[in-house]
Amino acid sequence: MKRFFRLDRRGFLIGAAGVALAGCDRISESDQAQDVFDGVNELSYKAQRLLIGADRLAPEFAATEISRNFRANGSIDPKAPSYRELVRDQFTSWKLNVGGLVEKARDYSLDELRALPSRTQITRHDCVEGWSCIGKWKGVLLSTLLDEVRVKPQARYVAFYCADRLGADEAASNPNEAESDQETDPDEQPPQTGAALDDPSTHSYETIDLIDARHPQTILAYDMNDRVLPVAHGAPLRLRVERQLGYKMAKYIMRIELVESFAGIGRGKGGYWEDRGYDWYAGI
Repeated sequence: MKRFFRLDRRGFLIGAAGVALAGCDRISESDQAQDVFDGVNELSYKAQRLLIGADRLAPEFAATEISRNFRANGSIDPKAPSYRELVRDQFTSWKLNVGGLVEKARDYSLDELRALPSRTQITRHDCVEGWSCIGKWKGVLLSTLLDEVRVKPQARYVAFYCADRLGADEAASNPNEAESDQETDPDEQPPQTGAALDDPSTHSYETIDLIDARHPQTILAYDMNDRVLPVAHGAPLRLRVERQLGYKMAKYIMRIELVESFAGIGRGKGGYWEDRGYDWYAGI
């Protein structure tokens, strides 16, 4: 009997992304090549938006399918003194600021977020490195917060500013990869002191468009697998944008800003990893 190999769309895109990004450092050395990839990424973004639509759901799973060991991606223990203080007081003093191009910016405590209507979903986290895990997430719909602050018409993207600094935090899930992304010029590297680690301009960030921000599965998760979100997975709050690869799902969120463009944030590519050669749109 003949056996046929079946590759689903998500699996194909994850594998292709892993192969492509394995050589992103070499590719990024060529401005011409980077321009080509930027164009391909934009074409992929438009094609997927056209084919998938705005509200198509990512697959959801049964509780029996939850992964016993869910790997943590990116940073797992931010070293910024301000974040360590939040961990010590169990995030009771933490506040999420939502501002930028909105009519009414406001701050939310963790208790206030928990008091809002929530969504629970069991979904698969697909990493660009090729591994996947299934987990249960509970949190507030990002669209709920956007409605409360009343987004201005000129806003196009949502930016998430985080407490971790992947190049400086000693504990990362892939230390070799994190180290390779540090600047090589020592004059450009801030000293590894409390003040430098607390500088928001050196922290990781991420952006998504308003289509994904208002998707019915896009949540700001504060619980994982029926427990409070652990530090390794982004406490107190992490983004779940289920139709994209894992590196888009910002962890340790401190602030959210509505912006017209992300060109003036970081290196202008839309995220920590995107600034280092990854695609801005990582749809699967």
